[in-house]
Amino acid sequence: MALGYVRPARPSDAGEIARIQLATWRVAYRRILPRHVLDNLDEAWLGRRWTAAIEAPPSSAHRVLVAVEQAEQSYLVGFVASGPADEEARAPEEPAEALGAGVVAVTDLLVEPRWGRRGHGSRLLAASVDLWREDGFTTAVAWAFDGDEATRKFLTSTGWEPDGAARALDVEDMLVPQVRLHVAIPTEPAGTEQAGTGTAGTGTGTAAEQAGTA
Repeated sequence: MALGYVRPARPSDAGEIARIQLATWRVAYRRILPRHVLDNLDEAWLGRRWTAAIEAPPSSAHRVLVAVEQAEQSYLVGFVASGPADEEARAPEEPAEALGAGVVAVTDLLVEPRWGRRGHGSRLLAASVDLWREDGFTTAVAWAFDGDEATRKFLTSTGWEPDGAARALDVEDMLVPQVRLHVAIPTEPAGTEQAGTGTAGTGTGTAAEQAGTA
């Protein structure tokens, strides 16, 4: 079992978060998104976006957490970003009231492939659940690419289920289908280990972590 922990992201983490995002997308989404789109993503641009998200979030409920692996040195190995559900979390033509004030949306949940299968995805998700509960959220949602089996298996192994919503992203004139998953946020921590260390969940997260997506 890897030694690791989750903490809030710092502005100094932005560049490494961008690097992890780019490296992971190029592995996990290479058969889902057009290759030239992945090749042309700019790491510096992503870094600036993450700096803004960390330094000036839209609200206190918008959070970026990072996973750290402890060995002889400490390595930032993954991250999760979430915030109150907005129009980006809704399906096309879905009314605003469909996702009310009690709904939080996960926008990113990634673990770099070389650090997969070490529990980091589960730690990130468990730590997020604790914070969502503190913020008063009752439901979480997340979009996953229809072809991203690893992320879908990871989320469903921890109790998430498709909620029936679907959409297609227009990526360079290529429509990429997505499905939305949701889960009820428990009102109480599931147990001491889950609440205290953020290492437990109803699933191991190994499928997603093997692909580097959780």
